[in-house]
Amino acid sequence: MIAIDFFCGAGGLTRGLLNAGVDVILGIDADEDCRQTYETNNHTSQFLLADIRTLRVEVIANRIADIDPEDLLFAACAPCQPFAQLNRNYTKDEAARLLNKFARFVREFQPRQVFVENVPGLARVRGSSTHRRFRKMLNELGYEYWEGVLDAKAYGVPQTRRRFVMIAIRGVEPTIPPPTHGPGLLPYETVERAIREYPPIEAGEIHPDVPNHRAAVLKPINLERIRHTPHDGGDRTAWPEHLWLQCHGNGYTGHTDSYGRMRWQHPAPTLTCKCHSLSNGRYGHPEQDRAISLREAASLQSFNDTFIFHAHTQGHLASQIGNAVPVRLAEAVGRHIRNLVGEEL
Repeated sequence: MIAIDFFCGAGGLTRGLLNAGVDVILGIDADEDCRQTYETNNHTSQFLLADIRTLRVEVIANRIADIDPEDLLFAACAPCQPFAQLNRNYTKDEAARLLNKFARFVREFQPRQVFVENVPGLARVRGSSTHRRFRKMLNELGYEYWEGVLDAKAYGVPQTRRRFVMIAIRGVEPTIPPPTHGPGLLPYETVERAIREYPPIEAGEIHPDVPNHRAAVLKPINLERIRHTPHDGGDRTAWPEHLWLQCHGNGYTGHTDSYGRMRWQHPAPTLTCKCHSLSNGRYGHPEQDRAISLREAASLQSFNDTFIFHAHTQGHLASQIGNAVPVRLAEAVGRHIRNLVGEEL
């Protein structure tokens, strides 16, 4: 099976598909800053800098001229921000129509296999949504498909991460990828198993020997806050009053994840593009007085330590990690698709 990874970003999906035995020949993304990360970690795949909204079909045609469509997999994990729960303007956002732009290539080349991954909100956009139009197109082209919400922790990812997944195949009725972790299966992977062995560092420190093991700088007040946050799952409710945020006064008790610590014996919470920031979620280290490092975040996304991220800024590096498809989830889907079409694993 040969694949093209649309919206490839840093290459989490590509890496997982490669691990599953899928030959990913091309990753496409509009972010030049992802190129080095993608190419240095996925040596058999090429990176194409392109905006799918203006990418000509001839460019793809030239890349796959000698490939039988029966052997092709087109995968798309479009930027999820337009469909996220907190974004109330997704139907007005041009990015919300990126799935339709991907559909243009599916219609043109009709690969036998199609894979789409996004946040669960993709299937809940109001009105004549991109999702509904995409399903209609699949039906017109003779695809059968399965769609639903998977949790990455059920596939060995040490993180609770619910994602919308669609698998479409011509001539085969797709099914859900069988989970490997959970009740009656292997135990869920935990924060401890993922990050315990990394050497301790301070807030703002870059470890000299472990690539990407760097932690964000903390302002003095935030350093004091994390020091007052109990280890292993503590949150801001333990702070003395002089450390409270103004918005958390007057008896407010909601949203305690921000500034909170992760729990050793649980999967991590969902990582975002600001997963290195103490104030943007429960991203505090379980016991060290800092947010998790970028290397630790990558491990919680199931990247192994040989996958090195490159970016001009720490924020963009965090975005590459937080926006990626978890490698083990991608691998599980890739193996499942190969099994569905009868490829020998």
